[in-house]
Amino acid sequence: MSERHFNLVTDPWIKVIDDQNQEQEVSLETLFINAGHYRRLAGEMRSQDLAILRFILAILTTVYSRYNANDQPYDWIELDDQMRPVSFDDDAFDSERKRIEKELLATWHNFYRTSSFSKVVTEYLHKNIQRFDLFDEETPFYQVTREQYDSLVPKNKAIAKGKGTVAVKQMNRTISESNNKPDIFSPNTPTHKDDISLAALTRWLITYQNFTAVTDKTKVIAKEKFSVSKGWLYGLDPVFITGSNLFETLMLNLVLIPATVKFSKQIIDQHPTWEFSVDDYVQMRKDNYFPENIAQLYTIWSRVIHIEWNNERPTIFSAGLPKLDNENAALEPMTTWKLDKKDKKYKPQLRWLNSLGKAMWRNFGQYIRITNGEGISNSSQEPGIVRWLSRLKYERQIDRNLPVHLTTVGLINDGNATSQSPAAEFVDEMQIKADVLFDDNKFNRNSWPQQIEDTVEVTNKVGSLVWRFASNAGGLRGLNDTGAFANKISARFYDQLNHLFYEWLAGLTSEDNHDEKIRECQEVCVN
Repeated sequence: MSERHFNLVTDPWIKVIDDQNQEQEVSLETLFINAGHYRRLAGEMRSQDLAILRFILAILTTVYSRYNANDQPYDWIELDDQMRPVSFDDDAFDSERKRIEKELLATWHNFYRTSSFSKVVTEYLHKNIQRFDLFDEETPFYQVTREQYDSLVPKNKAIAKGKGTVAVKQMNRTISESNNKPDIFSPNTPTHKDDISLAALTRWLITYQNFTAVTDKTKVIAKEKFSVSKGWLYGLDPVFITGSNLFETLMLNLVLIPATVKFSKQIIDQHPTWEFSVDDYVQMRKDNYFPENIAQLYTIWSRVIHIEWNNERPTIFSAGLPKLDNENAALEPMTTWKLDKKDKKYKPQLRWLNSLGKAMWRNFGQYIRITNGEGISNSSQEPGIVRWLSRLKYERQIDRNLPVHLTTVGLINDGNATSQSPAAEFVDEMQIKADVLFDDNKFNRNSWPQQIEDTVEVTNKVGSLVWRFASNAGGLRGLNDTGAFANKISARFYDQLNHLFYEWLAGLTSEDNHDEKIRECQEVCVN
């Protein structure tokens, strides 16, 4: 194994679409140098792209929370030879918060203005290059060694026993096939379902840690019984910003100052998973320690994995880690939220199969905190990524007419508590200008967000009337299942409406006459 290498820093593995609309596989090094020349990530699934996006953002968040735009360490931090924190100036965080935030924003703005990342990113990767090698003997990427795995699981689950394996066809979410339930419509023939390139394996390894079912029989050893993690992204209703190219997408989602938690040294002190020892990381998970920084959250593991190789075919051993308590999830920027009626705390919103056909605009109020003229909000918590973009607009770091593409991507499980296997993928996007989404006059009843939400409510009421009418019509026809008939008619109504409403949203500007635009929407969308 020592003679084999596949390093994410220098070997191509990330799928992208370039500015000539050609698909490429590129290394991390190449991606950071040429991000402005790629339109977007282009993996096997959009949910895979989201997992890879967060992995890349973890690198950027780590580096630029330590180094400024001139590739110099901030004066409040001391770094070692591997560019990792040794100490922080605690006094600075206690007394100079505004200065620290100003410097972090200046770093962000410099790269956004120049449309390129600095050399310090690739320097960091090369300083830690051993951590990004799929075959490294001591720290294989997103894996543990054979000895570490055996020490973490029960003796009867040791690698020599051959138990607790996950097939490639199960990790590959375009197949998601177990040995007990074959995928009839697989993109691969039965004899090739477990064939995989090293580049594809790397992509699916990252994706699997984010979207994991709960059918595993092997868990890490722990004093207390626990439920295994289903993968952090699997438990969210994700939302992020899509830019005009990959560089802009990365920058608009690069949150250097989280707004949803109290500003402190802990949230600036970034520690992605690869900077931990395996023992320390697993122990933190057993202790239900929730990440205090974004880089660690974006690189979270759901499984301890070890890969054995027989020529070119991997045998993947997987042991479940405890699921995280989502009551402490305020740091997560890429999710919508719901208020738990029992404990009055916000928790990440989930997506279910019955919500699969519901477009983003119909839940507009989940994406932007709406406050009426009396200062009363809609009791929703904005996604952190939306708050970050709002701050960038307020600080004049982005153009007020920037088209904001709010995007949601993810996997929905089958609803079976004992499996939670992927059942469907959802993808949606709505575009709205920054000046409209972040109307400066937040406490005005006539602010754009409030009026958009009012229009959404009216439109949804019309949709409810369509459903009732269809249900009554089905009864008059003597149909056995009037609800199914009404659902079909309602779905057709919204399918026709979605494009019209999204087009109306994208066309709004801060200079528009609100009443005229509302009437336009009612005439085109509702009538």
